[in-house]
Parts: sequence; structure tokens; C-alpha cells
Amino acid sequence: MSSSRQISKGADLRVVSWNLLRRVGACVEDIARLVKSHHPDLLFLQEATEEVTALPGLVGGHFFRHAMDRRIYGLAAWSPHPFPQTTALRLPASVLPGRVPPRHAQLVQFGGINFANVHLSHGQFLNRWQLLHIASALDGPAAIIGDFNAVGPTLLPGFRDIGPRRRTHRSANIVNLRLDRCLARDVSAMGSKVLERGASDHHPIVLDLAMASRQLEGGALLAF
Repeated sequence: MSSSRQISKGADLRVVSWNLLRRVGACVEDIARLVKSHHPDLLFLQEATEEVTALPGLVGGHFFRHAMDRRIYGLAAWSPHPFPQTTALRLPASVLPGRVPPRHAQLVQFGGINFANVHLSHGQFLNRWQLLHIASALDGPAAIIGDFNAVGPTLLPGFRDIGPRRRTHRSANIVNLRLDRCLARDVSAMGSKVLERGASDHHPIVLDLAMASRQLEGGALLAF
């Protein structure tokens, strides 16, 4: 991954999101290389195991992780800048027999934006229901970023899909899917891209974000 800190013009911060593929995918050294190459202000990780807690020892910064119920992995957020303790929001779960343990979203306050780091369920009705639940918990400018596990459009009242349009995951090395997304309210994407996937089965996504209100003040709100 080549070095790329040149944040898009008009953007306030750079956010990177990556599903690591737990124990057999990207390791903490791979994450450190991503940080050093692309210099995110905020990094969201999905399927982050206990090993990933070593990241600040490699790149410094501030780190919070929430393990998921009865899983070896969870959601994690890192930044070179101090930010408040994150919280876990329990998400709606299936009531069918043999269901997987409930999931949660990691809620993060950063740069005047309320973020949700997500790894949603595979059920296409259930993950839309989870998105509605998350949106109801976010006030003001907000962005939901991560692995949506969604096929097709994800329509959420008041939010727009501002993530890159390229595929981010190959299922069984056959079907290309755009699973890693960003839905935002009152936040603009001044630039976005999909990176090489590295050791994971998901590609990291990069978003250079700006508060929509700030863009309006400057008379240069970009459509997305």
C-alpha cells in the first residue's frame, strides 16, 4: 500500500474501515502498515481479535475494542488523536432456532460527528432492521461505516450512501460484492476509494469526510 495522506480538498478528516477476517486474515502488523501508509484520523476495524489491542504499541494513538458475545472477535476503533470512550449498542437479533449471538455496533464521537462502526448480520431483512435501530440512536451529523453484509441498496431515511462504489469482497472467490459501505447524515464525502485487500477477504475503504454544514457555510456543498 503506497503512502497517501493527501486528504481530499475540503475534507475535515480521513476515516478508514477494514474487516480483518479474524485469526486467518490481516494481523496487527498489517493494520500498522495501513495506518502508516494512509494516515487515518479514525480507523474502524471489524472482526478484531484480542491480538489487535497491541496496535497502539506499534503506532501509538488511542484504541477501544468491544468483543462480541461468544465470539473471538469484535469491533475496534483507533485514532492518533484522543477521543471519548466508545460504547456498544446492542442490535436486533434473529429469534429463529440456532441463531447466532446478538451483534452490536460501536458508537464513536469524533470531530463533531456521531459514528457507528458496524458488522451487521447476513440476513437481508435483519441487517436493514439493525440499520434503522442504529440510526435512531445517532443524533446530529452521523455516519454508519463498516461491513453491512448487505446485497443491493441500503435505504435509510435521512441518510445517503457516500461510500465508494467498487466491490469490496469476493464471496468464495467467485462473486464480487460491495459489503463495506458508509451511510451518512449531514456529512459529505469529499473523496473515497477502495484499497488493495491485503491478507483479508475484505478490502479497506477510505473516506475523506466533511461536515455538510461547514460546506454550506463555504458555499461549496458537493453532491454525492
